[in-house]
Amino acid sequence: MSNGSILVTRYLGDKVISLFGVVGLTTPKYDIEPFDGAQDKFRGLTESGIVNSMNPLNSLSYLPNSHPATLNGETSGDNVPMKLSIVLSTHAAQFQAVAFKGDFEANVAKIVGWGYDGVELAIRDPNLVDADELLRVVSAHHLVIPAIGTGQAWGEEGLSFTDPVPEIRAAAIQRVRDHVPFAARTGAVIIIGLLRGIVKPGVSHDQAYGWLVDALQRCSSAAAPHGVRLVLEPINRYETTLINNVEQGLALIKAVGADNFGLLLDTFHMNIEEPVIEDSIRACGDRIFHFHVADSNRWYPGAGHLDFKSILDTLFATGYQGYVSGEFMPLPDADTSAERGIAYLRQLYTA
Repeated sequence: MSNGSILVTRYLGDKVISLFGVVGLTTPKYDIEPFDGAQDKFRGLTESGIVNSMNPLNSLSYLPNSHPATLNGETSGDNVPMKLSIVLSTHAAQFQAVAFKGDFEANVAKIVGWGYDGVELAIRDPNLVDADELLRVVSAHHLVIPAIGTGQAWGEEGLSFTDPVPEIRAAAIQRVRDHVPFAARTGAVIIIGLLRGIVKPGVSHDQAYGWLVDALQRCSSAAAPHGVRLVLEPINRYETTLINNVEQGLALIKAVGADNFGLLLDTFHMNIEEPVIEDSIRACGDRIFHFHVADSNRWYPGAGHLDFKSILDTLFATGYQGYVSGEFMPLPDADTSAERGIAYLRQLYTA
């Protein structure tokens, strides 16, 4: 397998843990060469028209299962190269376990040196970031932004679609709408994790579910004209009381009724909630718009007992050609977990 792509992101539930400094606080090296084949791959994408060479991120269009996982069109079996990426937070986060900080451009340079194809950005408020500067740095390194995480709006500000206070619900909806222009420029999906909220005291499950459906319909409607997709992540029962498993996620898709709304599946949550992970993946089919991996202990893949070869073979057999995103604890440390996770996932498809 050539250097492909696994998205190594980091949240806990959707309470985003900033991996802005996942590449460490060591003195950056700016003379890191792109991974083997990066230039050829980028050239191939530009020649095929997938990427505009003058503004590579502006022309990426990711419809369901349309990510160019390979240049030869293969989508399953041992010849499938996965696209790797790693999350970078554009804001500081309060979560204590991982207080990563660092220079954005230096971190991106190191990510390229590790062989990643992209960066998934955790953005609390898009109005507080310089989108042009982010795009300049990312595109200069020929990286892709496959997804935008919104969890910090819940973790840092308490915004959610199911809060009993109408103004908070409205602010959560507006926050997702505010993400749409940047998502449209980059081709990123917008992730709805714990921004969906929980069933709060004094609120019935039916009422919270109704608010959730209404919010997702409004956000999907706002995103659709721009070609932007939304993904909701089923999260285990210990972190939320709304949408814990694939069955509930598929029912939610039906209730929302929007073609640009799908699911983000996460192996950590699936290991808790799904009787058989592979069966749940098959049930979702082409409604899987994004995919996260973490092992059974929420460490990097290979540190627990999950059968990632079986899981990923099943995923690719659905026709999925998108990014596979590692969402695991930065243990024993951020750098080591990122490197070991990538190495393990790559060797699964190395001849």
